[in-house]
Amino acid sequence: MTSGAQNNQDLILETSLQTFFFDELTQVNQKSSRPLPRETVHYSSIVLDQYGESGKYFETIEGKVRDKILGIKLLEAGHLPRQKQVRVLRDIGDTALFLCGFFADSLNSKIVDTSYYQQVGCSAYQKLNHLVPEVYETKSFYSQLSKSFAGITMLMNIVAEKMAKPDQYEGMLLFVGDHNIKAS
Repeated sequence: MTSGAQNNQDLILETSLQTFFFDELTQVNQKSSRPLPRETVHYSSIVLDQYGESGKYFETIEGKVRDKILGIKLLEAGHLPRQKQVRVLRDIGDTALFLCGFFADSLNSKIVDTSYYQQVGCSAYQKLNHLVPEVYETKSFYSQLSKSFAGITMLMNIVAEKMAKPDQYEGMLLFVGDHNIKAS
């Protein structure tokens, strides 16, 4: 270790990126007026960890790398075999969650904004709930995830902002209104 690294008090030592995100999300969640369940925070940290690798966000079709077109994938998912449908729906929900949570500001300047991705993500999680009714020993886990989508993305957005501007978030208390989106 160099002497410069020893003097840096902002150095973060974590065993994994997922652990780092879990700790950050938990810290923000504890300051919330309506905290999310621990399983939801854990799942969200796994999503952030997976998307720490940019390749997870994109897909390759006919040798070309491009953004995932989530709405079309959601429509096509209903025609897939059950196991593949589970993978695709989870990927759609997780991608939408990541986009809305970590890149909300960049989405709001586009034609398709966060509300579209929230609806697609919520729909994917609701459909997934019918295929996988229990996760982490929690019944209707994906349905709960869908109903908490806005709250989860708010936590993720605060963590993203906190990482960009850490000094502005000391002593912060988060008041969460009723931002739940009802997916059909």
